[in-house]
Amino acid sequence: MSADTPRRIVLLRHAKAEWSETSDHERPLAERGRKDAPVAGRWLAGAGITPDLTLCSTSARTRETWKLAVHELPQRPKTVYEERIYEASLGELIALLNETSDDVTDLMLVGHNPGVHALADALSGDAEGDLLPKMNRSGFPTASLAVLSFSGSWKSLEHGVGRLVAYWTPHE
Repeated sequence: MSADTPRRIVLLRHAKAEWSETSDHERPLAERGRKDAPVAGRWLAGAGITPDLTLCSTSARTRETWKLAVHELPQRPKTVYEERIYEASLGELIALLNETSDDVTDLMLVGHNPGVHALADALSGDAEGDLLPKMNRSGFPTASLAVLSFSGSWKSLEHGVGRLVAYWTPHE
């Protein structure tokens, strides 16, 4: 694939988690989260989005979100559980995406706020209609999705190179 290949990044914030006595990393999904995660997967399937690769945080809530969402897709993408996503800063998330092989056209990242929202906002140099203000007003709630497009290699991914082409929340 050439360096100007069109690519998509799909960002999914984990679904609603329980506040429990376990460590933050091991918090499971709440009942609402178990309902919202498959709805997010159905939205992806309806939008025709099946990632080539999914990078998913190792936390219990992100793994459970992805497990419920991916069952709604027509095919299961390769999934890598990546511990660096948990509590990652914006710079760390961009650095992680820069490591992606250029064989990957559509990449999904399943993670946490504030990182996922910061990443979507930072990469969005442009947006369809009012999607960017809508996303920023919402605060990127649990089980929300942002889809960004850009052209180039993953190594060239940086602030402002993307276009926010879709933003969805389960409770609009």
